Amino acid sequence: MRVHGEGPGSRGDRGDRGESLLELVVSISLMGVAIVAVMSGLTTTVLLSDVQRKEATAGTTVRNYASALQQYVANGHYVACATAGSYVVPGFTPPAGFTARVVAGSVKYWTGALWLPLCLPDRGLQKLRISVESADGRASESLDVVLRKPCGTEDPPCS
Repeated sequence: MRVHGEGPGSRGDRGDRGESLLELVVSISLMGVAIVAVMSGLTTTVLLSDVQRKEATAGTTVRNYASALQQYVANGHYVACATAGSYVVPGFTPPAGFTARVVAGSVKYWTGALWLPLCLPDRGLQKLRISVESADGRASESLDVVLRKPCGTEDPPCS
């Protein structure tokens, strides 16, 4: 004896036929979009983490370089009417993948009233900008440093 609605072709059999091709394509497409979104989010996170780490390293290195430069000058290596190339601190090595330098054209001299890029004459105070940059260009830090001629040292006149 058959119960109404339980034979072949009745409504009760429709759930047993499986998924249609269209339903499979839609579900696979949705999963693909979700996976691409998750992977791009992970990639962005890794990239930003790398940039943040390099910025932190550059910040620490520029402060270490400033300290080493000030100590170098305090030990009697003040250069009257200096240029950017005048201050190379022996023994200071930035971390691998970074460069540290005095920015060209950044040296200014105190006149007693203001900072000028001309040495008229050097009164014993110089301001210069130092910069630390990563090799891939993702991070850079700069810092203005004021150097003071140590007391009791004699320098040759400005040239």
